[in-house]
This record gives sequence, C-alpha cells and structure tokens, in this order.
Amino acid sequence: MKINSRFLRNILLKRYLYLFPLIMGSYLQAQTVVPSGSGWTVSVPTITEAGSNYGGTYASATNAIILSGTMPGSFLNLLSNGAARISVRYTPTTWNNALHLYAKRSGGTATISGLCLGCTATVNGGTTYIEILQATDTAFCTINFSGILGLGNSVSYSGINVQLQITGVSVVIPATSYSSQLVFTIGPN
Repeated sequence: MKINSRFLRNILLKRYLYLFPLIMGSYLQAQTVVPSGSGWTVSVPTITEAGSNYGGTYASATNAIILSGTMPGSFLNLLSNGAARISVRYTPTTWNNALHLYAKRSGGTATISGLCLGCTATVNGGTTYIEILQATDTAFCTINFSGILGLGNSVSYSGINVQLQITGVSVVIPATSYSSQLVFTIGPN
C-alpha cells in the first residue's frame, strides 16, 4: 500500500493547526479591568415654570469610578508598541438617545514588576471629556511601558479616577428614570 506524502503532510499540518490555538490559549491570560464605585445618580431639578427648552449638563464626583488591574507578561509580550488601551462604551438599560455620556480621567499610577531593565510604566490620555458611544468602544486612556522585559513581568495599574458627565437633559425628554451600564475593556493600542 502506497501512502501519498502530500496527504500525510496535510493530516499532520491540520493536527498542528489545531494545537496552535490550544497552546496560545494556555499562554495568554484574560485581561481584567476592575472598576469600583457605587454608581452615579443624577439629580435633575424640578422645572416649575414654562419656558423654551431646558438644557442641562451634570457631572459626577471626580472618582465616580476607579479603575485598577494587572496585565501579565504573556499579554505584555504581545504588545508591539509597548502600550495597552483602556476603552469604554455604554450598554443602555433604559435610555433616551438625546442624552450623551462623557468620561474623563484624573490620577492613575502604573508599575512594572519582575525582572526588567530600565522599565517604566505610565498612564496617559483621557484627561479631557471623551464622548462614550453605545456599542462602540471609544479609546479612554493608555498604559504605556518601556524597557527590556525579562522574566515574570507584569504591569499593575490603579487609582485611575473616572469622572462622568451627562448632557442633553431637557424638558422635551420624557420624565422617567434612565440607566446605562459602562463597559471598560483593555487591549492593544
């Protein structure tokens, strides 16, 4: 019985292609952004007299949400430009599209640990209000790191204070409670 070498090669190649995602999946670890805070409730004053439109802009405390997390070395090694991006989007629960959400950052520290030569890590960007879109990730800030990575590296970040702002509050929007959930993700820049 003669075995076609091309057929045998294709079978072996398929086996290796199936193993590749398994190996990469075990090498990579999920990245997590840990938000903390108690949520934000906007108090809109009661409008007691007639007039034209009533527009309002409301801002939360500067630390309505605080972000923290860790990026392991397996993730850092995949970032070709030495930066990870934190993005944000909102998922409406009960919402009116005339309302617009914005976020900005204050504070935030990043440290790199493990064997590393000349390494630094910083949090950059997001210090002015950025509109948060529905179902589309919007770049919020970046965590940059530099140096020569060695063994056991990870970057930890904490104290990224997020202030929220809502605009478009108006008498023409039906009076009810509106709510939305913010989703923060981290990935390559």
